[in-house]
Amino acid sequence: MCIILVVMMHSTLGVGEAMGGEGFMHHVVEFAKPFRIPDFFLLSGLFLGRVVDRDWRLFADRRIVHFAYFYLLWMVLQSAVKYGQITEGAGPGAFLAHLAHGLIEPYSTLWFIYLLAVFSVVVKLCRRVPGPLLLAGAALLQLASIETGSTLIDEFCARLVYFVGGYLFAARIFALADRVRARSGLALLGLAAWAGIEGVLAFTPSGVPAHPTLAGLPGVSLVLGAAGALAIVSAAALLTRAGGPVTAALRACGERSIVIYLAFFLPMAVLRTVLVKSGVITDVGLVSLLVTATAVAVPLGIERLIRHTPARFLFRRPAAFHLVGEERPVPATPLASPRTI
Repeated sequence: MCIILVVMMHSTLGVGEAMGGEGFMHHVVEFAKPFRIPDFFLLSGLFLGRVVDRDWRLFADRRIVHFAYFYLLWMVLQSAVKYGQITEGAGPGAFLAHLAHGLIEPYSTLWFIYLLAVFSVVVKLCRRVPGPLLLAGAALLQLASIETGSTLIDEFCARLVYFVGGYLFAARIFALADRVRARSGLALLGLAAWAGIEGVLAFTPSGVPAHPTLAGLPGVSLVLGAAGALAIVSAAALLTRAGGPVTAALRACGERSIVIYLAFFLPMAVLRTVLVKSGVITDVGLVSLLVTATAVAVPLGIERLIRHTPARFLFRRPAAFHLVGEERPVPATPLASPRTI
């Protein structure tokens, strides 16, 4: 579910900029803003406990080499697509300089993957630090609203607390999901109350230029991020209890979220360009919805087509890039898959 929210944000904002307006999808994006990225990192931290206490070789394979492989591969691929825009006629040297810069400063949307590796290493190095102290330190970084202009530094400070929270409270979060499934009526009331509060804070101006809405204020953003992430966990638990095609589709997206995340940019850009230039659809919201759906579906279709071909290296790390034996597939949990990012 969280990967769809991420794709929706990029698709909707891109369409709005290209068409010079806003549509109903912009309201959905604004509503989800306080919890969209916190949810992503909290869920990613849930499974860190499986490897954080293992030896460094296995840990590095699962949490560093894994993400580094996909980051480097797709940084090159995404950059190649934008070669002319990146080099501006300066030639291969400028392109290589761009790639070198991408090693120290996360490139484009791939910063998520870059930070997952960084967060994993930080938590492993700090695993002997008392949990409350580690969480408090991460929370202080978020509350500080640090802005240096560096994606790596700024997003590290703003998002670490959610990853640490997912890691420290994994057992309690899974227990919450079990309670939600057992008491669905009460859970629905809780979600309705959360949605009401979230909506008010997300759309009410704060009067502070640096934080346009109440949801963006220091302290408020931290609470809303955590509450929203838990709300998504609860909603996912209710969906698994209900079953049906929608749940099956969301589960498929969760199990292959890395596929969507790596490849959504190209179908998103292509369809956005086609629809905007053709003028067939003039409603910004509808175009945003179509672009979002396509950006989610096309990567899944591509992965299915190449799954048993040599091109599968695009979404599956080859044996040559493993430090230890390849991890056996694990059935998806009601919340996410171990491969979900």
